[in-house]
This record gives sequence, C-alpha cells and structure tokens, in this order.
Amino acid sequence: MKSLIAAISFAAVLLLATACGGDGEQPDTTQGKIAFRSESEGNSEIYVMDADGSSQTNLTSDPAGDETPAWSPDGSRIAFTSDREGNFEIYVMDADGSDLTRLTNDPAADGTPAWSPDGSRIAFTSDRDGNFEIYVMDADGSGQTNLTNNAARDGTSTWTPDGSRIAFTSNRDGNSEIYIMNADGSGQTNLTNNATSDETPDWSPDGSHIAFTSNRDGNFEIYVMDADGSNLTRLTNDPAADGGPTWSSDGSRIAFASDRDGNFEVYVMDADGSGQTNLTNNAARDGTPTWSPVP
Repeated sequence: MKSLIAAISFAAVLLLATACGGDGEQPDTTQGKIAFRSESEGNSEIYVMDADGSSQTNLTSDPAGDETPAWSPDGSRIAFTSDREGNFEIYVMDADGSDLTRLTNDPAADGTPAWSPDGSRIAFTSDRDGNFEIYVMDADGSGQTNLTNNAARDGTSTWTPDGSRIAFTSNRDGNSEIYIMNADGSGQTNLTNNATSDETPDWSPDGSHIAFTSNRDGNFEIYVMDADGSNLTRLTNDPAADGGPTWSSDGSRIAFASDRDGNFEVYVMDADGSGQTNLTNNAARDGTPTWSPVP
C-alpha cells in the first residue's frame, strides 16, 4: 500500500505509520456509523463502529491489507482497497462485510475509492498510466476512465454533494495542493496555494465547505475553507499529526486520525474544532475514518 497511498496523501501516512464508548452513556446512533481501518488483528482490516466509538466490529479478515473504506450514499455498501489477490485493487462489500466483489483488475495499483452522491459511480486513484491519476468507473467496475492526465501525482478525491464536481489532491504545482474539477475531468482549478502540503479534501454535506489536511503551520493539522478556497480556518492545533477529515452526515462533526496519544487513533470533534475526543483507544494503529452518509 505504501507504493499507492504514501505517494498521494497524508491519509496513508496515518494508515501506514499507522473500544471507546464508556462512562455509562448510551451509544450515539443519531449520526450513523464510522468505518475505519485498524491493525487490531495484527494486519490492516476494515472496521465499523457507532459514532461514539462503541460497538467496534471487524468487517474483513484477510492476511493482506484492507484499507481506505468508503460508504455508498445509501449506507448499504462499503468500497475499499485491498491487495488480497496480490495487487492493490478496489473491492466492494455489503455494510456487514458480506457479498465481497472485486471491481478493478489491473497490474497497476488502484485505491482510495470515493462514491458519487447518486451511487452510480466511484472515483479512485491509479498509476496504471505510469503516474498516479484520478479515474472514475461505474459502481459495478465497468467504464473505467482517466479524469486527470498530467505528469504530476493526483489522488484522494471527494465529490460535491450534487455530484457535479470532484475535489482532489495534486502536486502539479510542485507540492500537494487541493484542486477541484468538473465530474467529467474538465475545469481543473487550484483552490489552495501554499509552500507546504494541502491534502485529503472532504466536502461538507451541504457543499459549502471543504475540510482538509495541511502542514502550513509547521505540523499536520485539520483546516476548513469555503468551497471556493476562501475563509481558511484551522480546526486542530496539536504537536502530533492530525489528518484525514471526514464530515458527519449532518455536518455538525468531523472525524479524523491523530497520533496525539502516542499511537494513531480515530478522533472526533465539532465542526468548529471544539470537543476533540478519542473514539478508538488500543495498542493497534487506527486511521482513515469515513462517516456513513445516512444516520
């Protein structure tokens, strides 16, 4: 996985560098589930938990690495990356881990899937043309098409809620920045312009904001900006590395990964950066959380 994801996003740094509830409170089921990757079983697998960190459940069990889960818009399926058949490819399974299907089959590395809001397509990253690019395919794996085509590395995509545009990370200007393009790959535009890295964008559910990871202040932290790149706000401020933000379905909270407790774990905070709380707490490395789009 290092060859695929470490080259394109900070989220994989959390992955590869890389059950809480408690206090007698009832599980918070009002904001759905969070899928994430964990090495609790000794290798990377896909897990799911309630929004308060309770009921952590292993969905995959394979000697290979399973990474970067992504929920379908209706919450019924999860796409993810795995090298279980000797090469990194995109797979999909039901939300309970059943009915596993392989979607891509290419000698290159495919990974980091992202569903379109209507569930009909999946964007992903691949180096099948000799360089990491953003591709899109139908939800059944057919119609695989390159959307970006340049000498730089492009990856970690996310769709606008209306499906008209895709935000992604690219180093085409010399370092990692957040870009946006139309869903057909046209109109590619730089939203951030900083001497350091801006990565792993995620659209808010109403399409008005983009959360992302940046080390522009000397350390990897979570930031948020308006959808046009304006009104930048820093949400986290910790000596450790924070990254890989994902919004709750109602836009009130953001889950992310951090090693602030000495090990990579999944955290959650309010959308304004307050109330930062550890959801996973174990000796294994947890990361790349993704929030179910349905409560």
